[in-house]
Amino acid sequence: MFKINIYLKFALIALCLGGGILLGIFQGFWYAFPFILVGLGLLASYIFLGTVTSAAEMIQDSQFEAASKRLDLTFFPQWLYVTNRAVYYIMRGAIAMNAKDTNKAEELFETANSLKLPSDNEKAMVLLQLANINAMKNKWNQAKIYFKDAKKLKVSEGPIKEQIAQFEVAIKQSGQAKAARTMGKQGIQMMRGGGSSKRRRPKMR
Repeated sequence: MFKINIYLKFALIALCLGGGILLGIFQGFWYAFPFILVGLGLLASYIFLGTVTSAAEMIQDSQFEAASKRLDLTFFPQWLYVTNRAVYYIMRGAIAMNAKDTNKAEELFETANSLKLPSDNEKAMVLLQLANINAMKNKWNQAKIYFKDAKKLKVSEGPIKEQIAQFEVAIKQSGQAKAARTMGKQGIQMMRGGGSSKRRRPKMR
């Protein structure tokens, strides 16, 4: 896929639109039209696509700080094409998670979840992130709701399927821990393999 560096794109937009307007004033509209058309095309590309693609490549390489700075160059995320807008908030959420700001991450993932995501893979990934955040906050009932919604989706990517399986194990373990706390010391002994208590032998006379 053909890509233009964002700073070069900004320069070309300014050059084409600014130069086209000046050319139109001094030489006439038809001389300026090709430059204005190219400038408007580049501007539309920036408005509807933003810097999502290049930021995504940085996140794949774990360059979270660089990705954050690149996303800062998308000045109007609310104007992005809806799918790109959803991915924008997913990446913002991932950056917040990397910075251990779970409250901000939850807010961003919720925003992404409310938008049109490209496929069930992205939808499941967002739901799993929300489930994980709620589990970290010990809100297991809410975590289970998000997880249940994720399991309903048709996931095709192996890593996401693996995350679903791992989270299912975590949910089961949380249920066992809760049951153990309810049962008190006896439950804790059962989880440690000491569920069968020995009877005391009667004293020999």
